[in-house]
Amino acid sequence: MKFIFRYLKPHIPLMMIGLLIKIAGTFADLGLPWVLAHILDVVIPTGDINKIYLWGGVMILMAFLSRMFNVKANRMASKVARDTTEQVRHDLFWKINQLSGAQIDSFGIPSLISRMTSDTYNIHQFIGMMQRMGVRAPFILVGGIIITSTMEPALTLVLIAVMPFLAIIVTLISKKGIPLYVKVQEKMDHITRVLRENITGIRIIKALSKTEYEKKRFRDVNEEMVRRELKAAGTMAASSPLMNFILNAGLTLVIIVGAYRVNAGASLPGSIIAFLSYFTMISNSVLAVNRIFINLSKASASANRLEKIVSTENDLHVLEKEDSDPSFHIEFKNVSFRYNKNSEGCLENINFSLKHGETLGIIGPTGCGKTTMINLLMRFYDVDDGAIYVNGKDIRTYRPEEFRKRFGVVFQNDILFEDTVYENINFGRDIPLDKVKKAAYDACADNFIQELGVIEQGTGYEFPVAIKGANLSGGQKQRLVIARALANKSDILILDDASSALDYRTDAKLRQAIRTNHTNSTIITIAQRISSVMSMDHIMVMEEGRILGYGSHKELMETCEVYKDIHHSQMGS
Repeated sequence: MKFIFRYLKPHIPLMMIGLLIKIAGTFADLGLPWVLAHILDVVIPTGDINKIYLWGGVMILMAFLSRMFNVKANRMASKVARDTTEQVRHDLFWKINQLSGAQIDSFGIPSLISRMTSDTYNIHQFIGMMQRMGVRAPFILVGGIIITSTMEPALTLVLIAVMPFLAIIVTLISKKGIPLYVKVQEKMDHITRVLRENITGIRIIKALSKTEYEKKRFRDVNEEMVRRELKAAGTMAASSPLMNFILNAGLTLVIIVGAYRVNAGASLPGSIIAFLSYFTMISNSVLAVNRIFINLSKASASANRLEKIVSTENDLHVLEKEDSDPSFHIEFKNVSFRYNKNSEGCLENINFSLKHGETLGIIGPTGCGKTTMINLLMRFYDVDDGAIYVNGKDIRTYRPEEFRKRFGVVFQNDILFEDTVYENINFGRDIPLDKVKKAAYDACADNFIQELGVIEQGTGYEFPVAIKGANLSGGQKQRLVIARALANKSDILILDDASSALDYRTDAKLRQAIRTNHTNSTIITIAQRISSVMSMDHIMVMEEGRILGYGSHKELMETCEVYKDIHHSQMGS
């Protein structure tokens, strides 16, 4: 729980004010039964109606103050809970964005989503409850015992006698509850993963009539989640009936003993009524403490999961390395990599170099390591062996956030955001509209953007793009993300299967625009079409993580049988 308290530290002044207000309201509540006993045992026997009105007014005032103080304190508690959780979510989001590709793979995207949502919700609930009940319940408990001990010491002993049993129940059950709630949150990760897969793949699920199959898959994980929740909730809920039984037994004993004392003249009826009110208040406060421990179990499990993210150290360290040949813009030296360190190599002994302004086309079957090479170049992962150099410096000597500003990139299955066309291309980089339009023209997107302007009755660049570009065609989406990559005139331009949704004519026009207007960029293109790479300065043919051929189109047609076969299959003999 140190994780939560670290975030509560800036809010301690407000919490202290709320604490004092809550204590004042609690004292007002504690005073009500005492005033009632005084009216019944002292004021009414005098027969003075004015005193009765006076003390009745005191009761009304105390009830009013109790209500006002508690409402004010609860609102302040809600503010602290809201602001604290907001900061937790902010730091968690920032940290997730700083994680390396390997760390994201380790946690899993569904788990990161559930930690950002359900775990932070548990933290929010606990912080609010801790301030509301966590202050009131102990004061009612302790204050009630102190007041009753001055009124009816014998009956108070009966009340104190049940307290150790209640403490034992809460302690034992809470110890079992925390591990169970950890398992509940882990299963929530699984549900999030299944749900995310279904929403993302809803079209293919419907296309293949697999709705019933997916319903069964979700039902299975959902039922397992219910079983874990029932086990956790059932374990924690066992405390309530046990505590109620003990409290009711104590209350019964108090009534019996109180009746004997009234008959014997040892106690006054008003004191017994007040004591019963205090006993009820104390019982409710004990049950409130139990609810706090239930929420504490959930919050502890969630806090541990969040702390694992926030405390994770970045594994992409900035290192001191010797420089390489500065005449090369990009250089791979004996690069090997595997996603799982114990698996077979995804890339094995990759060597190549590019000078400023040169172009490289990479071609090969699915899964041969083409995209992995880009992930390593942009340092989403670190190489296992060898090194990658940019401008003669090992990329591990650059700060990642500064290093990646050199790139303009289109990834496979790249994403559009719910924003305007302009902002999807600009992407918060403060690129002037004229440069955005130029990038859109080079990406063969300007024509359809202007057509969107007819719909929007504007320039087209203010057209609202739906989430993931759902209101655009596949080719339109791809041209927008290409425009995004071109807009900043980046030092290194990477196009990973960027023209897969474009027709041959548009693809050829795009390649011509890039050759003409982006001569200062070093360009790496990954493609399945040989027509997209055959005009490049260098072409790399890959298979199973290895380079089978490297050279110009003419050289590969003479030296690489695999490249020649691809050419013949796509272009004809």
